[in-house]
Amino acid sequence: MSQAARSLFVFGFYILGLGAVLLVVPNVALKVFGFPPTQEVYIRIAGMFLVFLAVYDILAARAELRDFIRWTVPVRASVIGFFAVFVLLGFAKPVLLLLSLVDLASAAWTGWALKKDSAA
Repeated sequence: MSQAARSLFVFGFYILGLGAVLLVVPNVALKVFGFPPTQEVYIRIAGMFLVFLAVYDILAARAELRDFIRWTVPVRASVIGFFAVFVLLGFAKPVLLLLSLVDLASAAWTGWALKKDSAA
């Protein structure tokens, strides 16, 4: 497995875990990030979508789908921008930005790995 694929593979398991938490015990995650508890189904639907996205990431990494891996870099890096806007608009507490740092760091890792794999 290339380094770029490995980085996406690891990220896939991170979002698989996050998605599973949102599916099974969503109020735990909501509390950590300063959101009120809910019984609404929307948070479980978000968890389901994260699980689906995780499956795509893991399968793409295993298949070495370099284009897909490359496409994920700017999308994952953009999460911090979206979350910053949510915080600035008062939709979320600043602690949400901590979650986006994982996306930014993993996107940077993948970008770096893509360059390293290309040089090899």
